[in-house]
Amino acid sequence: MNIQYVTVILPLALPKLYTYSVPESMVSSMQPGIRIEVPLKNKLYSAIVYRMHGAMEVPYKPKPVVSIIDEVPVVTAMQLQFWTWMADYYCCTIGEVMHVALPSGLKLESETKVIYNGDPEELDVLELSDEEYLIAEAISIQQELTIAEIQDILNKKSIFPVLRSLMDKGVVAIKEELIEKFKPKLINYISLCEPYLSDSSLLAGAFDKVAKSEKQTRLLLAYVQLSKNSQLLQPASEVCTLAAVDSVTIKALEKKGIFTVEKKAISRISTQEMHENIQEHKLSDSQLEVLADIEYHFKEQKPVLLHGVTGSGKTHIYTELIQKVLQQSGQTLYMLPEIALTTHMVERLRKALGEEILVYHSRLSNNERVEIWNAVMLGAKVVIGARSSLFLPFNNLNLIIVDEEHDPSYKQNDPNPRYNARDAAIYLANKNKSNIILGSATPSLESYANAKAQKYGLVEITARHGASILPKIHLVDLREEYKDKSFSGIFSKAMLTAIENALSQKEQVLLFQNRRGYAPVIECQLCGWEAECVNCDVRLTKHKYNNELRCHYCGTRSKLPEMCPACGNSELLELGLGTEKIEEELKDIFPTASISRMDYDTARTKSALESIILDFENKKTDILVGTQMITKGLDFDNISLVGVLNADSLLKHPDLRANERAFQLLTQVAGRAGRRQKQGDVIIQTFNPSHPIITETMHSLYDRFFIRESAERKMFRYPPYFRMIQISFLHKNAEVVAGAASEYALLIKKHLGERVLGPAIPSIARLRGQYINTITVKMEKEHQLVSKIKKLLLYTSDTIRNIKTYKYVRINIDVDPY
Repeated sequence: MNIQYVTVILPLALPKLYTYSVPESMVSSMQPGIRIEVPLKNKLYSAIVYRMHGAMEVPYKPKPVVSIIDEVPVVTAMQLQFWTWMADYYCCTIGEVMHVALPSGLKLESETKVIYNGDPEELDVLELSDEEYLIAEAISIQQELTIAEIQDILNKKSIFPVLRSLMDKGVVAIKEELIEKFKPKLINYISLCEPYLSDSSLLAGAFDKVAKSEKQTRLLLAYVQLSKNSQLLQPASEVCTLAAVDSVTIKALEKKGIFTVEKKAISRISTQEMHENIQEHKLSDSQLEVLADIEYHFKEQKPVLLHGVTGSGKTHIYTELIQKVLQQSGQTLYMLPEIALTTHMVERLRKALGEEILVYHSRLSNNERVEIWNAVMLGAKVVIGARSSLFLPFNNLNLIIVDEEHDPSYKQNDPNPRYNARDAAIYLANKNKSNIILGSATPSLESYANAKAQKYGLVEITARHGASILPKIHLVDLREEYKDKSFSGIFSKAMLTAIENALSQKEQVLLFQNRRGYAPVIECQLCGWEAECVNCDVRLTKHKYNNELRCHYCGTRSKLPEMCPACGNSELLELGLGTEKIEEELKDIFPTASISRMDYDTARTKSALESIILDFENKKTDILVGTQMITKGLDFDNISLVGVLNADSLLKHPDLRANERAFQLLTQVAGRAGRRQKQGDVIIQTFNPSHPIITETMHSLYDRFFIRESAERKMFRYPPYFRMIQISFLHKNAEVVAGAASEYALLIKKHLGERVLGPAIPSIARLRGQYINTITVKMEKEHQLVSKIKKLLLYTSDTIRNIKTYKYVRINIDVDPY
């Protein structure tokens, strides 16, 4: 084909794809999936080539492509299909999918800021072209420059190829706002100085120089021993370990002209001596039966739902499946809902597989994400990641594991695409002809209903693995506790006694409260004033450590008032309890115990999160208090007691999934107890011990829960038996947003009738200064009908935006909003 034009994807919410003309000099290098430099509205962007065309009619004069950035594609053909499907299914643009899918390091535009990433003193020794040197020197002096400023320095538009070369050499990087600043991982390497490096026969003279020092002699011997079988450049730490000396000894040999030391950057994703950690695990007879059932369903090309109780050894099954894929040189994607789980799971899999395992999630820096992107493109075998790992460029994907498939963290709520990674993984597996397994102790109603309808294969494990047995669950009726005047409102007598017994046995305790902060409500008992957010219709939460009030939605912070701003009363009431208050109370009651907290406040960074988990795993922490982060798949062998301090708070949300979420959370947190030989205990504090969810959790009655909840969903036309789409309207003016929602509802009700509910004001009517209205559409599960309704909603959104009054109303379409 004689290529004359290309259609490209830009990382912007554009309603259609743009077409550019291809200069003759670039025709031979043009291919789908590479990045090219294109102009748009006086800016330059890096765009992905979507399609190539010969002669075609374009309703405008296409601008020419400025330059080609890549020699080989950075996005595969399968990824382009996946992006197209996602944009269509979730009612968004393919540019919005690209924006979420690609690491920032692969997206460049005129306003992108570039920073120097190396040592300014080493600039002269780097092998750089004249243009590369000019850019690198300017950035090292100015600290940071925009791409537009770099274009001015070089006096040319096409700078992306030069910039890409500098990034590949590690000289510059894209500036990023990160909790943790990324720096290249540098380690010291040592080698012999001349003449010893060129002529080993002269080494006897080097040994004469160190003869008076036993440590220096050992170090030189260790280096010689290591370098005999491998390279002359050796990691300093390995040589020191073998010689049993410290780095001071290296400096002594450096001064004597025997060693030279240099720093080298190493990849964060490499894993050295991995095979030494392999721990074989033999599957039990029951696990072998489960594995056979899974492989039977795989042969039928069905997704498999693995419903196994907590502690049933699902991870051992996954490990066996991964090993079989590795034997076939295939790739595996192991998805987890929380970043907190990735570190914990990586260590377990490394011990079992002895393979290099890559970890991919949002808390990695852009540089690290690009490293992993490239490694997966080159065929990296095992990737563990959160929902964003779906977008990696796999080329031989044989297996996808979606662990804790029920978890709401798989759903992206904002911005577009508002996708569910579990559902998207099903599509990706189908397109790649990969096997996929969804695992959970508490499957989502959607997945279990699909399994019952035989769309998925269903494999169940009803008992824990090995000698471990399910914990014993005890209920505490808080109505009875409140009759006792000594009750503090947090810990029942049974809870305190159980904690004390666990600590005396040197066992660990996990306490669950799904609310962070110190006190959720600050109230004046005289006039009724409450501390509320200025931007959102929610109460501010007290955080005692910082002595401030915070909004958990928009992040607004304000100083804790000493008196009521309305009436001047100095006695302000603190109502409710968060994890911070529980931690404080525990330290007063058990002063000798080591107590930690795991919530969004204490685990904001990757290192802080890893530290909390590691301390608990190494038994440095006696009691861990946490939010739902502690309920998700963490496996510790010394937890004998799990306490749920207020089960009722999980049941009172105005949400169709409140009961399902409560059952899942209570079952999952209970499952953390007694995961080895000794049976664990779970204490659930509640005001309503006869609630069906409490009863079903207590007796592990998932089937009963499914039947009862399904009957309600069918009656009220809710998923998984009907499809659902929610349209949200946001604007800073309440009247404008109400008008737009009403107009929208009128237009779609003409076609959809009673399928449309609303508009309605949600329970939180204002967030981040924006008033909200919602419309819900429920529809039958017919593909053609759903497709027509999506097109109608998109068309109506455009119609509303074209009305001058509603031009700036934000309209979000959320497909499967649960």
